[in-house]
Amino acid sequence: MFFLTTAIDYTNGSPHIGHAYEKVLADVIARYHRLTGEEVYFLTGVDQHGQKVQQTAEKEGVSPEEFVKRTTGKFSRLWTKLGVEYDGWAETTDVRHKACVQSILSNLYTKDQIYRKSYKGHYSVRQEQFLTDRDRDATGNFGPEWGEVTEIEEENYYFKLSEHTDWLKSFLEGPLETILPAFRKTELLNAIDRNTGTDLCISRPKERLRWGIEIPFDANFVTYVWFDALINYISFIGFTPDSSLPVFDDVWTDRPVHIIGKDIMVPAHGIYWFAILHALGFTDEKMPQLLVHGWWNIRGEKMSKSLGNIVDPDQLADTFGTEALRYYLVRDIHTGKDSDFDLDRLVMLYNTELANELGNLCNRALNMSQRFTDGIISPGGPLTADDTNLQQSLIDTTAAYRKAMDNHEISQGLEALNRHVVHCNQYAERMKPWELNKNLQSKDRLATVLHHLAESVAHCAVLLSPILPGAAVKLASQLNLATLSKLKLDDLKWGLIPLHHEINPPTPVFPRIEVKAVEET
Repeated sequence: MFFLTTAIDYTNGSPHIGHAYEKVLADVIARYHRLTGEEVYFLTGVDQHGQKVQQTAEKEGVSPEEFVKRTTGKFSRLWTKLGVEYDGWAETTDVRHKACVQSILSNLYTKDQIYRKSYKGHYSVRQEQFLTDRDRDATGNFGPEWGEVTEIEEENYYFKLSEHTDWLKSFLEGPLETILPAFRKTELLNAIDRNTGTDLCISRPKERLRWGIEIPFDANFVTYVWFDALINYISFIGFTPDSSLPVFDDVWTDRPVHIIGKDIMVPAHGIYWFAILHALGFTDEKMPQLLVHGWWNIRGEKMSKSLGNIVDPDQLADTFGTEALRYYLVRDIHTGKDSDFDLDRLVMLYNTELANELGNLCNRALNMSQRFTDGIISPGGPLTADDTNLQQSLIDTTAAYRKAMDNHEISQGLEALNRHVVHCNQYAERMKPWELNKNLQSKDRLATVLHHLAESVAHCAVLLSPILPGAAVKLASQLNLATLSKLKLDDLKWGLIPLHHEINPPTPVFPRIEVKAVEET
């Protein structure tokens, strides 16, 4: 089984474009793997505990429970609007998660992997973690990324992270492909060197924080949010440290893929999470892969509330449509790298590649078939070099698409698909079916040309389905081919359209976005 997860979203705020990108990316990858014939389990959710949640709830005069219920709704409603279909939903206030976290804490405590000590040091309220001199900048100060920093002295429980760093470094330098894209691995290895000998504080005293999962062996403490939140990847598929449930063994069959932003690779996922799994007895072969994506920036600057440059995906979906937003989010960014969010490019890519190119292909294939051959698609007469070249283009496109998508490079997969669409439109320009229709002697040739265009639309509908499932359904309906939704990649061979097949009357699937919509946004 292909087990895919995203980082769960922290409910101390509203979803932004980075959240939307991560979820759409995961949804596309999950749908693609289903298209290859794999069984897929896609887990996502929300992280609801922590000091910031408690403080924000207090400021708003509501309970933490009420606050996270309200903010959780914002996330789940947006994923529905964006067509994100997940198999499992994680909320860290769920009783199943609480039970799993507490059982893991008890297990590690029994194994002498957790101990209690007193510590005095600096604490970042924003990041909810203790800081060391390693976190200071070149001037010796704690940078703005840490927010408010206070000095605290208190007792807490610690996980023996330092006992696992040698193993972690050796594991990452080994043959297993763990960090994707690979260039992120160097960053992680450097971070491990900086954190050698450091243990992880995994508790907060209740006198300072009550909104969290209680430490099972000491009721005066709750669990640190980053220890709590990471366990969602296994708690919601039935893991227990003593004997996992059948559902866990069914889902965690191969190495899962965790999709995360680059800002939470170090230290949370790349160090803490791997070390926790290692302490629980997970073998190297069962360690997850981290697919680390970049940020959406605005003119080179990271989006942030303080700068007032946050992009609201909910509003974008209302203005431009879900499919335009989904297409842009995975088309204009290369997985693992940063990209600048640009409304003009959203409109340009949609209008150019979908409304103009693919829309034009559909118009030629379907409208002209309705007008010239009464909506009947037939193979026509003998093939020419142009016809066989178009068929070869489709073979090459599918191979390039598959290679890119296997590597989670959605943008490159769409580039490959668009190359074939362009090839088809150029083929139509050369063949001129509107001219062939004027000559009774060219009816067989006309049928051949329209058949090749319609066959390409059918293939494009299947290849496009992970990215734009709604549009793929519309194309299949206009082709009168409900069976397209049941096809897998290995089924894509020339001849998807049966002999003398009748299509349905077409309507535009990709209406152009007018520039006025951009100016008003």
